[in-house]
Amino acid sequence: MVRLKDIAAQAGVSVMTVSKVMRDEPDISAATKVRIRALAEQMGYTPNSVAQGLRNKTTKIFGLLIPAMTNPVFARVVMAIEEKAYELGYDIILAQSLNQPEREHAMIRRLLSRRVDGLFVTPVYRLGPTAPIYDELIKRGTPTVLLGHRAPFCSSFVSVETEDIAASITATKHLLDLGHKRIAFLAGPTAAPSSQERLEGYRRAHREAGLESDDKLIFNSGSTIEEGGKAALQMLNESPGATAVQAVNDLVAIGAANVFLSQGLRIPEDLSVVGFGNILISEHFRVPLTTMRQPKHRLGTAAMDSMLKLIGGARPTSRRLNAEIIVRQSSGPPPAGTN
Repeated sequence: MVRLKDIAAQAGVSVMTVSKVMRDEPDISAATKVRIRALAEQMGYTPNSVAQGLRNKTTKIFGLLIPAMTNPVFARVVMAIEEKAYELGYDIILAQSLNQPEREHAMIRRLLSRRVDGLFVTPVYRLGPTAPIYDELIKRGTPTVLLGHRAPFCSSFVSVETEDIAASITATKHLLDLGHKRIAFLAGPTAAPSSQERLEGYRRAHREAGLESDDKLIFNSGSTIEEGGKAALQMLNESPGATAVQAVNDLVAIGAANVFLSQGLRIPEDLSVVGFGNILISEHFRVPLTTMRQPKHRLGTAAMDSMLKLIGGARPTSRRLNAEIIVRQSSGPPPAGTN
């Protein structure tokens, strides 16, 4: 391992001079800095970030906790955070909660043990008003930005999230404008605020159109492709007379659409399907999916902006970013003679 004294010996200067160059101290000439840095790079010198952290009381590391690496919604959010972290000289430790409160607790504790400078967390939502690990974050004063909606147990934290009610209103209104009046809704986990808001948007769009939403058209679907397929089977078995389906996210929409197609239904001729999220597969699905495009990269950028303000001692406000509808082949007018 190359040390400062090795560089100093090669350069013919003192160890203190090399140390000052590495810290970019102002009392060293620009020419000396260029020469010593070039020599250090030639020799393969790597600064000891742990030692630097002890001196500066910072680790230049952020912790990032998401539900699962396989969840495509978070790919561009993580990308945006990592890109900005790289520019600023920070590293990211990425962890997953698998939507398990116990694992979430353990992973946050592990990240705290690494003395991270801040945390980005997608909460594991629960119905209870408190969660001990979030109380601990408040007591520690750890800069924390939520990637998602606040809930009672995490209401004290800064968040970045999608404007879900307005986005869901837009999705439902798209189907209503096409002429659908019997629109099924595949709802997400009841504890998740985003699921609640998307359902509220669906209901609000009906009210604004002078229609009553029918609870017989609302089905619990979870958040995965498999759960979307099960909800679709339940819907078909109960035959509520729907001519369109609005799903809480794209994965649920794709799982449902797979079932509809396997049952011989045509999309959108027999049944329109609309998702939420605009994950990559939605554009390349067998029937390209109409969906709401979440501003995932901008959410990640906004999260980093909030983190930097927290680290700087400010208290930023929570951010809600708008989604936009992407109309593709999965939505069309209802079949003739329906509604």
